[in-house]
Amino acid sequence: MRFTDQLTAAARSQHTMLCVGLDPEPARLPSHLPQGAAGIYDFCAAIVDATADLACAFKPQIAYFAAQGAEAQLERLIAHIRQAAPGVPVILDAKRGDIGATAVQYAREAFERYGADAVTVSPFMGQDTVQPYLQYPDKGVFLLCRTSNPGGNDFQAQRLADVPGQPRLFEHLATQAQGAWNSNGQLGLVVGATYPEDVAAVRRCAPSLPLLIPGVGAQGGDAVATVRAAYTGPGSVAINSSRAILYASQGADFAQAARAQALRTRDELNAAVPA
Repeated sequence: MRFTDQLTAAARSQHTMLCVGLDPEPARLPSHLPQGAAGIYDFCAAIVDATADLACAFKPQIAYFAAQGAEAQLERLIAHIRQAAPGVPVILDAKRGDIGATAVQYAREAFERYGADAVTVSPFMGQDTVQPYLQYPDKGVFLLCRTSNPGGNDFQAQRLADVPGQPRLFEHLATQAQGAWNSNGQLGLVVGATYPEDVAAVRRCAPSLPLLIPGVGAQGGDAVATVRAAYTGPGSVAINSSRAILYASQGADFAQAARAQALRTRDELNAAVPA
């Protein structure tokens, strides 16, 4: 099944647009878990088990695993997601961006080593850096477009003076992703919930692409405004929450607390869909 179809099916069957981010910080893990890589796996697997029926996708952030030498645990975790949440896609948050043969290796890493269904990619170096990922016809690629961090304004919000209508850089990218760049039909865009008016602008430029939207939860993004700006039906958005769910409790009840927070977030997002 192609990634976009898988995302749509999971969102529809589970009535959710919530993406659960897996960003394990060792210092914030419950003290009763093992230290090091083993604890990272146990923690994340318990979160997956607790939220498997509430998520349209899971998004492990590779840096949190690699920094602890836990790449093998990441592979094991993705295999666990396949069993605990069959049909729910895995988006590997890697934000890779490089040229030629190096991009080919990054694509192999995401799709062959880890077996992810989609990956996040920086398009800053141009279309040819994205193409190696699109050689996998069933895999999704989310291009960083309008990110949630304040520094995103440094480049993304600047206008292109030599382009008719002077769109901002992120709008130009969204237009390219909707059209000329989308050779396998599996491109999506990363757009931060902290800028709901820009989410709406991206949706106008890319009406049919799935949007991966971080910034809800601990980053304070407006969930209701984000849904109203971006949602066009099941699978059109995957709205990510990481820390608010992962660290809802640091006690022995962390998994139950994570489920409760995920359920609240899912229901809040669903309630924002226009009637």
